[in-house]
Amino acid sequence: MSESTTDESNVTCGCKVGRIGQRYGLSNLDDELVRYWTDRTDERYSTRELAEHMNQRVLQAALDDAGLQYRDGEIENTYRLLTGDDVSSGTRVQTRKELERDSVPVEDIEGDFVSHQTVYNHLTNCLEAELESPSDEERLERSRDKLGALRNRTAAVTEDTVAQLDRNDVLDVGEFDVLVNVTVTCKDCKQQYTVRDLLEQGGCDC
Repeated sequence: MSESTTDESNVTCGCKVGRIGQRYGLSNLDDELVRYWTDRTDERYSTRELAEHMNQRVLQAALDDAGLQYRDGEIENTYRLLTGDDVSSGTRVQTRKELERDSVPVEDIEGDFVSHQTVYNHLTNCLEAELESPSDEERLERSRDKLGALRNRTAAVTEDTVAQLDRNDVLDVGEFDVLVNVTVTCKDCKQQYTVRDLLEQGGCDC
């Protein structure tokens, strides 16, 4: 990042979010975080989404500093390739190598990425922002996101394991896809549901 963006006298707080926001010149970051987090419409961001938003701004600032050109959506996709649970290790390594060839300090950038807990601490401790209790719809959405991430992670680990065994001639397999399906069975009515269907309809039929 450019040295001109660093001015310690303008740092709003000493936590990681404040330091990183200042280091990369992320203007209006605090206002964005509070506004997106406390929005009571369907557009409200979770702290996990806020962390992704900030990390993507960090990545974009680093690409700008390296003089790279990018298309709409490329920042979000590059961030997904670097951090997504559904991305294979080979794809992640290739993405990092391509960025390093373009003089992007990937290791430093990844070290500057923040977690959702760090963002939450910044919002509540540094900015003293408050959030009302989440609605049932918000709880369901967060649960869907959590379970979806676990499913994608399981698929990615399985894909990497099978591919590695194939490369080492331990397993013989052609082109393959990995599908992870989780079902929930109600012991009372014996009905089976996918997790997505169960959450979307708000319960079983019994």
